[in-house]
Amino acid sequence: MIVRAPATSANIGAGFDTAAVALDLWNELEVTSGSGVIVEGEGSSELSLDQDNLAVRAYAILADPSGKQFRFRNAIPLERGLGSSAAAIALGLVAAAPDATPEELLAAGLTLEPHADNLGAALLGGLTLVWDGKIARIAETLPLTAIAIIPSSRTSTKTSRGALPATVPHAEAAASAGRAALLGAGAASGDAALFAAALDDWLHEPYRPSEVLDVVRQSPPPGCLGATLSGSGPTVIAWVSDAERCVSSIRDLFPDHRVLELDVAPRGALP
Repeated sequence: MIVRAPATSANIGAGFDTAAVALDLWNELEVTSGSGVIVEGEGSSELSLDQDNLAVRAYAILADPSGKQFRFRNAIPLERGLGSSAAAIALGLVAAAPDATPEELLAAGLTLEPHADNLGAALLGGLTLVWDGKIARIAETLPLTAIAIIPSSRTSTKTSRGALPATVPHAEAAASAGRAALLGAGAASGDAALFAAALDDWLHEPYRPSEVLDVVRQSPPPGCLGATLSGSGPTVIAWVSDAERCVSSIRDLFPDHRVLELDVAPRGALP
């Protein structure tokens, strides 16, 4: 059996802990008879090569991994805010139970990944919303193209989340709620103006400093209508209407960073 799971970008604009999009950058898992774990590509020298491997642990929730060999081919950078952990969990869950419902897989995965947004998008693809254990794909494409600006530094999600305040001012919460409505409307309708208007955030980005995000917002490259911190960072997504011109400008701005134009993946790990 071969299963693929996409990279994801969560916390899109006002969609903190709720909205994530699957991106066309994939990890792959091949499960055959045998034993052991083989990792190729990203993380090949770092990821656990035994049953402590995150994907194998996910598989073991729903099926017995004994007598199985797990071969991973990874392209998603680790700890860069592109959902590498969610992709690993999605791979293990779908390989173990390809006929399970999205909600069943989400519930199983939440025992390993407490934040459902990335996992939901990795399972279903497209722009996905999660709430109260439920999951829905509301769009298979988006009106703007995602350009990922990927620093060499890494971010620990646990540490980054620890910087968030327990409460925010009521006015900021109200503004965030309004932008969240625009996010869903812009994605579902394909309206670039509505989607771009939803890319402001008051719930997490102010507490997770990002020089890259500041630069892109203060001096937007040609065709860039907004930018978001991908997950907890450090990757930043520039949302653009003219990918060719924008990619060139971003590479000039950030010559030491990896810059990728990434289409939305309309389907995730689920067949």
